[in-house]
Amino acid sequence: MTVLQALLLGIVQGLTEFLPVSSSGHLVLLQNLFNIDLSGMDMFFDIILHIGTLFAVCAVYWKDILNLFKRPWTKLWYLVFASIPAALVGLLLDDVIDEFFYGGRFLYICFAATALLLTITHIYAKKKKNSLPLGKKHVALMGLAQAVAVIPGISRSGSTIAAGTLGGADSDEVATFSFLMSIPVILGSFLISLVKGIAGGELAATFANASGNLGVCVAVSVVAAALSGFAAIKLMLKAVSKRNYIPFIVYLLILSVLCAYLTVSGRL
Repeated sequence: MTVLQALLLGIVQGLTEFLPVSSSGHLVLLQNLFNIDLSGMDMFFDIILHIGTLFAVCAVYWKDILNLFKRPWTKLWYLVFASIPAALVGLLLDDVIDEFFYGGRFLYICFAATALLLTITHIYAKKKKNSLPLGKKHVALMGLAQAVAVIPGISRSGSTIAAGTLGGADSDEVATFSFLMSIPVILGSFLISLVKGIAGGELAATFANASGNLGVCVAVSVVAAALSGFAAIKLMLKAVSKRNYIPFIVYLLILSVLCAYLTVSGRL
């Protein structure tokens, strides 16, 4: 792991965690394209990158996070309810999903599916401006969408915002709740990776075999993920307010074609 690779991973993780383009899909693609060898540090850097993105969402939404714990706690219960489907899928099907989608073999299909979902959302949002307050129906739809988004190439932010918007809820409120939904997911991924890393001995082995630049790589990746994540949230909020998802749709379609080529050529 070089400092440049740590910087690249941090920037990509921060941007794609909150933009509707799938962070997991991008990290798989990035490691394949640039032959990034984490040398047994996959789980360790997964933890580190999640810390960076957690800093970003907390920096933007610290007031909303504090308000979650004020009576009548409606948003807090919504957040718990919306997080259950993804938690169940992650706990029960994580190994199955990893095996089935290993190496990014279906990334081109998943990126195209995200592009299609955003296209439908874009057309709907342009024709109809939602004004309904966020309710149980919208939260349930967003929770199910987040569960599907554990698949690499399916965007978590894109699918949850699409689900809430197509369900009829106010777009700005949907966007805020979507980003708040990322907090339990990021924390959950962090804790699961941490427990697995400790129990399996991977974290101990990482520190035992670490090169002299590990501390620098960690600092660089965390800062890069936090700063790029902060910028991504602001950019996504602007896109939602303007109801314009065209740039992301075009980008995902190009990415889908690229991944299809890499799959056919045997590189994915």
